[in-house]
Amino acid sequence: MKTFQELYEVMSVAGRKKLARRMAKLQKSPAFQMKKKRTALKMRDSTKLLMIARKKAIQFFRDKLYPDYARQSMQQKVKIDQKIMLKYAGGINKISKREAIKLKSKETERIKKARDVMKKGDDA
Repeated sequence: MKTFQELYEVMSVAGRKKLARRMAKLQKSPAFQMKKKRTALKMRDSTKLLMIARKKAIQFFRDKLYPDYARQSMQQKVKIDQKIMLKYAGGINKISKREAIKLKSKETERIKKARDVMKKGDDA
């Protein structure tokens, strides 16, 4: 089992593609899909909410400053991300804190929807 530190380190492009292939295959398994459904029924802690909010904030800046980001090559995406992190780090932090509060207030609603989906799946 890999530690968090090993996973957090920067990966090569080949290693990232290898991991993506493995995860795509794993995602198709019924056990993995059930694990995702069970996880959706649980409350997310504040660190996880902040991480999700941070991703949304970074995506907000990508969409605003570089609308054609998705069509860029991998090297250009890396450069764009570095520019955004250097120039807008404070804005990202501010927006992510605000977004985390919004996500926390919507968390119970999200869990209710997930439970409804699980019940409908059991009835079928």
